Amino acid sequence: MVRLSLAALALALTSTTAFAQTEVSWWHAMGGELGEKLEEIVATYNDSQSDYHVTPVYKGSYTETMTAAIAAFRAGEQPDIVQVFEVGTGTMMAAQGAVYPVYQLMADMGADFDQSGFLPAVVGYYTDTQGNMLSMPFNSSTPILYYNKDVFEAAGLDRDVPPKTWEELEAFSHQIMESGAATCGFSSGWISWVQLENFSAWHNLQIGTEENGFAGLNTELTMNGPDQAKHWANLKKWQDEGLFQYGGPGGGADAPAKFYTQECAIYMNSSASRAGVINNAADFEVGYGMLPYYEGVEGAPQNSIIGGATLWVLQGHDEAEYKGVADFFSYLSSAEVQADWHQFSGYLPITQAAYELGQQQGYYAANPGSDVAIKQITLNAPTVNSKGLRFGNYTQIRDVIDQEFQALLAGDKTAQEALDALVSRGNEMLRDFEATNN
Repeated sequence: MVRLSLAALALALTSTTAFAQTEVSWWHAMGGELGEKLEEIVATYNDSQSDYHVTPVYKGSYTETMTAAIAAFRAGEQPDIVQVFEVGTGTMMAAQGAVYPVYQLMADMGADFDQSGFLPAVVGYYTDTQGNMLSMPFNSSTPILYYNKDVFEAAGLDRDVPPKTWEELEAFSHQIMESGAATCGFSSGWISWVQLENFSAWHNLQIGTEENGFAGLNTELTMNGPDQAKHWANLKKWQDEGLFQYGGPGGGADAPAKFYTQECAIYMNSSASRAGVINNAADFEVGYGMLPYYEGVEGAPQNSIIGGATLWVLQGHDEAEYKGVADFFSYLSSAEVQADWHQFSGYLPITQAAYELGQQQGYYAANPGSDVAIKQITLNAPTVNSKGLRFGNYTQIRDVIDQEFQALLAGDKTAQEALDALVSRGNEMLRDFEATNN
């Protein structure tokens, strides 16, 4: 048996304590290939220094992850960091005493942090009325248009020119179907996000009062205006004509397959779908374009708004852990890490430096269409109508959007009736949230 002297034992204990790493926990909602890439990013950070160890934990969907974090906070078992999707922003902001705002965290911990380096369209979604960043952007996306270049050419269209307007998209869809090149003009993921929220922002139309909810809890939805009603009426008409095929509620799980199998020639969904589109479109060449807009709508096209998620820091931990969080956030937002994540995933580069690095690397020149999302979301400086939305209970409101859209497609309601019902039902949910959080 080997016996340590008291001096040697004390030295060993002291050394162990001195080199113990501070543990930082991160709950996230990234599964599949994105989750594997997230794990790789964290592992690289952990290997780059010896003071902190970040442990990522997959908690399921965005809704499941946010719900789990709220429950854990109430039980005093919350993680340091939680990934929350963009429509959970209002809920997180209203969680008094639960959130450690990122701008305050970085200042308190003396971390290197320059908010001006982030893309304005990304930062604006997650700031308070004074312009302070509340959470750390990580996986920010925006919807774009994908199209089948081979089908376009077979239909007699220019394979290098996507439709710019809804009028062109309708005409292109007719030509594609009449030629027999495809049996469907277009499909779309996320009717709520793409065909209502982004549609409104892209046309500089108000989504809700109080600056789309940014300026106060007493907001009301206004997504039932004449231009939104016109668009939903057209979607119903185009479905009846076979030009448009509905992909289903929520994210529209059936929509990608309609594009991959070349049933539909055009597909609108997240820029973060790019990797999946490329991997699944093995038998044809994919083209990329901005979202279409209606001719004659003043202010269109404006800019699209983001989806995805940010990282929120929760209260209740010690300073050592918060120093680790701040250090990790500095690493995570570095140009090299963000450029790599953006180029792998199709999510937006959250900083100007990451975008410029990609340009220097020749990534955009070598990958045509990979910068469409960036150009679209930065097309114009965001207005009060196009900087995003911030409503409480919005996860439930999105369910209502799906329900009313399905009622429209079934012929049970007109477009105006469906949108009026959406606004009425949604406003009741907003009042419930206001009453709970005032």
